[in-house]
Amino acid sequence: MDKGYEKEPFVTVKIKESVMKKFRSYCKQLGCSQSMTLLVMLEFFETSGISPKERMDSKMQTLESLVKKRINHVIAMIKEQEKTQTKPTLSMLQALFEGAALKDTPKFVEKKPKKKPPKFVEKKRDVDEL
Repeated sequence: MDKGYEKEPFVTVKIKESVMKKFRSYCKQLGCSQSMTLLVMLEFFETSGISPKERMDSKMQTLESLVKKRINHVIAMIKEQEKTQTKPTLSMLQALFEGAALKDTPKFVEKKPKKKPPKFVEKKRDVDEL
């Protein structure tokens, strides 16, 4: 039974046989009773403001244009954020790192100390001398 509608009586509606077969197969696809399927369909049309006699082409075009406007607005926001926040922050960080790198390098070139000659030098002996 349909929840919330158990106590209501059934009423007949005259529908052509071919239409009824099509409607019953649609009800099986949805997995609802015939009454609930018809109720869901009516509520959909009422809440959407769509008439089954109207074509959806004009509504789809307006919906598509609204979505495109939203997407363009989001893209503009991201570009503005990139200009005002990301790029200046990046340039400041690069300047900081370059400044730190300059502080670490010496301003003058240090001369390498000359090597002192060793105090003791081992003399090579010939084998004949022994």
